[in-house]
Amino acid sequence: MSAGLRFQRAAEAGAGVGVDADAGTGPVPRRRESRRSRTLLALVLAVLLLTGGTLLVLTDRTADAPGAANQALTDSERTRRVIADVSDALTTVFTYTPDDLSTTERRARDLLRGKAAKDYRALFGKLRRQVTEQQLSLTTQVVRAGAVELTGDKAQLLVFLDQRAKRKGAKATTAAAQLSVTARLHDGHWTITDIKAR
Repeated sequence: MSAGLRFQRAAEAGAGVGVDADAGTGPVPRRRESRRSRTLLALVLAVLLLTGGTLLVLTDRTADAPGAANQALTDSERTRRVIADVSDALTTVFTYTPDDLSTTERRARDLLRGKAAKDYRALFGKLRRQVTEQQLSLTTQVVRAGAVELTGDKAQLLVFLDQRAKRKGAKATTAAAQLSVTARLHDGHWTITDIKAR
């Protein structure tokens, strides 16, 4: 075999080795890509774990916060019910005429409890003679009411009223009132336990 032919074959073999070597180096970029993928995956998992942990801590803090138990913020049906019951009760106990004082007083016994019932009896005792003598009528309408707090069987409301008073032979007068009302759930209905003028 001539030296030239050997050299050519060696060159081809070298070229072949070069090709194989290049082919052998092909997976090296894949290894780098694989490392990058693993690193990226590890970072994503770390971020997810950190986010999940943060959310758990925040959820725990929120559950312990005083406002978390306030159903006035979360339970629209219960909130609507307490507002309706309290509004109806206020309209009933603060609407009267000289002819139906006994009826109003009787209804108040079902709608008021505790301090509210005691204060109402005292007020009504003073008003009874005045209503009869002056032929005084009072009509009350709830203009707006909202539940400030609703937890379990207790509710705190803010109520705005319009009241129209009429004495026999005199012109009717209208006045606005703002009340802070405490109510409790009793036998499936909300009854008023305290009323404060604001």
